[in-house]
This record gives sequence, C-alpha cells and structure tokens, in this order.
Amino acid sequence: MRLKDKIAIVVGAGQTPGDTIGNGRATAILFAREGARVVLVDHNYDSALETQAIIEAEGGTCLSFKADVTREVDCKAFVQAAIDAYGRVDVLHNNVGIGGGDDEILSLTEEAWDRIMTVNLKGMFLSSRSVLPFMRQQRGGSIINISSIAAICSTGIVAYKTSKAGVNALTHQIALENAKYNIRANAIMPGLMNTPMAIEGISKARGVAKKDLIRQRDASVPLGAKMGTAWDVACAALFLASDEAKFITGVMLPVDGGQSARIG
Repeated sequence: MRLKDKIAIVVGAGQTPGDTIGNGRATAILFAREGARVVLVDHNYDSALETQAIIEAEGGTCLSFKADVTREVDCKAFVQAAIDAYGRVDVLHNNVGIGGGDDEILSLTEEAWDRIMTVNLKGMFLSSRSVLPFMRQQRGGSIINISSIAAICSTGIVAYKTSKAGVNALTHQIALENAKYNIRANAIMPGLMNTPMAIEGISKARGVAKKDLIRQRDASVPLGAKMGTAWDVACAALFLASDEAKFITGVMLPVDGGQSARIG
C-alpha cells in the first residue's frame, strides 16, 4: 500500500450531488484504499459522512469533521482533531474551489470576487498555515493544493482564474519556505473534468442540457476527445502524497488531457 501508516487530511471530502464522483471524495477513498487513515473535512458534514460510509464499507479508517476553511479557528480545529486521533499529519490535500457568480471583469461584482478569492485562496492559506507547525516538528509532510489549468489558460472568468493563479504562487512559496523541513508542496491543475461540480453546476448555471454540455466539453480535450474524471485527479494526488514523489516539490501538475499543452 502506497500510503500505509500515513495520516491524511482531505479538505473538501464531500461533494456536490450528481451523477459522478467529485475530486475530493475520490481522493479520500483512494487514499484510504492505499492504507492512509483519513480525516474528511467539509462544510457539508452530511456529505463528508457519505464519504466516510463508503470508506468504512471498504474496511478503511477515517473520521469526519465539519469546517469552514475560510475561518482560521476551524482550520486549526480539524488539524488538531487529526493530531488527537492519529498523532500526526503526513498529508494535507486541499480540494476546495468555487466559481459561482464569476464573470468577465466589467460584469463581475465585488461580492462575487471577494467570495471566490476567500474560499479558493484564503482557505488554502489558512489550512496550510494550520498544519505546517506540526509538519515542521515531525520533519516531513506533503501538501497538495488543487488548482486549475484556468490559472494558465485563457478563460472568461476572472476571479476563479486569479484565485487559482494565486494557489499556484502560494504552493510555490510553501514549497520553498519548507523544503528545509522535508515538507513538500505541489499543486494539481485539473482541466475539463466530468464531476458533479462541473457538469451539474455549469448545466444549471447556463441552462444547458447535461448531455450537450458533456459533448461540448469532451470535444475540447485533445487526448481522446473525452474529459477526465475525479479518479484521474485522485491518482495524481496519490502519487504526490506518496514517498514515490519524495524528491518532487514546487510542481504545478496539469491533469488535463493535453489541454494546457496548446499554449504557444
């Protein structure tokens, strides 16, 4: 097992309801399958409990924790819960992101900008800052932040793009500041994914039938003309969390079927 005896916190371990599985839930399940004991953090506690039921049905070990990652007290609390339950934290996986209300710059409201930046960027700052003292003390750990290829590709949603570019910069800085403590920090940049947040969310927001949206998104992917799934993101996260990636830090890894390779 690639994460045997490791303790992992997955922030965003629940998911939006939908036909498929979300990135956070898939990652939490895969981490548990690979031997990690997992702390499932989500603002939707019932959704975290659904993830917990799946993991426990497969014989895994986990606990659920309700938290708002935009509040430092909540971030410190779920890290302390992991320490109290399991004695250490080896992996922090930040799978948090929203885009509702986003638009091009002249149409974007100040309220939408603030909400997206607070959840997508401040949340990762607070959760990382809460776990780093423990990782420094134990002289090791892996932080994985879910960014997006929107950070580096053209898009019509300015707040989401800017927040994810900030996630990349934050990840890079964490990696540099903490390398001397043997702490690694990397980001995953998913492309077009067939997940509930993307399909159900965009379908509802745009008033487009899901089947039409899926067809449109599939056609935009160079590799096989098909979107990725949450399991593609989870497998990348598993690698970065594992000791196989012990010499990898400060990386922004696209998981996008070649979409970002079109740059230039």
